[in-house]
Amino acid sequence: MEVSDFTFDLPPELIAQTPLADRSASRLLRLNRRTGARAHHVFKELPAFLRKGDCLVVNDTRVIPARLIGQREGKTARVELLLLKRLTADTWETLVKPGRKARPGDRMEFGGGILRAEVLDIVEEGNRRIRFEYDGIFEEILDKLGEMPLPPYITETLSDRERYQTVYAANDGSAAAPTAGLHFTPELLANLVSQGISIAQITLHVGLGTFRPVKVNAIEDHAMHSEYYEITPEAAETINRCRANGGRVIAVGTTSCRTLESNASGGKLQAGSGWTDIFIYPGYTFQIVDGLVTNFHLPESTLIMLVSALCGRENTLAAYEEAVRERYRFFSFGDAMLII
Repeated sequence: MEVSDFTFDLPPELIAQTPLADRSASRLLRLNRRTGARAHHVFKELPAFLRKGDCLVVNDTRVIPARLIGQREGKTARVELLLLKRLTADTWETLVKPGRKARPGDRMEFGGGILRAEVLDIVEEGNRRIRFEYDGIFEEILDKLGEMPLPPYITETLSDRERYQTVYAANDGSAAAPTAGLHFTPELLANLVSQGISIAQITLHVGLGTFRPVKVNAIEDHAMHSEYYEITPEAAETINRCRANGGRVIAVGTTSCRTLESNASGGKLQAGSGWTDIFIYPGYTFQIVDGLVTNFHLPESTLIMLVSALCGRENTLAAYEEAVRERYRFFSFGDAMLII
C-alpha cells in the first residue's frame, strides 16, 4: 500500500486549537469496525456503548515540560531544545533548533545558567545526544524552566498546562500527550467502573516520532520510532481475565493499542517493559485489541494507518469524510471516535 492511500482533505479551520471547558463534552463518532456503520454522540455517552465485563486500557504516561528555550553559552543566539528520550539520569536524546549549528562540544544554558548542556554527538534523524549539568533536582528545574511541547499545528497558547494531561497521568516521560485520554473526567471513569467495566493502566512514553511524516511511498518501507513501555503484572492479569471471560478490550488511544499488541503472545498479554517500534497498518492481525477510542489524525500518518488496520481503510476514510462534513474538531484537542 502507498502513503497516498491514506490521504483526505481537511479544512484548516477544523484543527482544534484549544481544549473544551468540559473534557467529556467533545463529540464522539461511533464506528462499527466490521460494517462501517456510523452514529454521532457526545463523549460522555461512552458508557452506553460498553458492556459489563469489558476493559478499557489507558496510557498513564505524563507529559513533561520538555521544551527548553535558552542560548548558546557565552552568546545571545537563541536555542530551543525538545527532550525526546531519557537515556541516562543526565543524558537525553533531543531535537535542537536550529539543529544545523549544534555540533558535538557545543554548550548551551537555560534560565541564566541554572541548567547547562553539552552536545555529545549526533544520532538518528539528526537528533542530538545531550548531557545536562545542574545543581539540585533535574525534574524540579525542568518544571520551572520547561514549557509544554504542544504539536506544531497548535498555534494558540495553552493557559493551563494540565489540560494537556489526562486526569490519570502518573508516570513522567512523554514529549506528547496520549490525546484520546484527554476526553475522560474522574466522574466518567467512576461511571464506567460502576457499570462493571474495568480500567487497566499501562505506560508508553510518547515521543515526537508520533508526528514524524512517512517519507517513503510504500508504507511497508517506513521505519517506526521506538518508545519505552511498561505493563505491570496486575494490568496484564486484568486484561487477560477480561478476554478469558468474553469481555472486549478497548484501547484508549493508539499508544495503548501499540503497547498491548507489542507484548502479545498467543492471544495473551505478557507483563514486562522495554522498547517498541511496532508499526500497525492494514493486513495486521490484532491479538489483544477489540476496539479503540481515538482522536482524528493527520492525513497519511502512521496513526490513521493503525486505525485503518482495525476497521478497514475504506471504513476509516468514509468516517473521516463524514467527520469533515459534520464539522468535527480534529487532532490533539479535537473530538473522538469509538471503533468497536
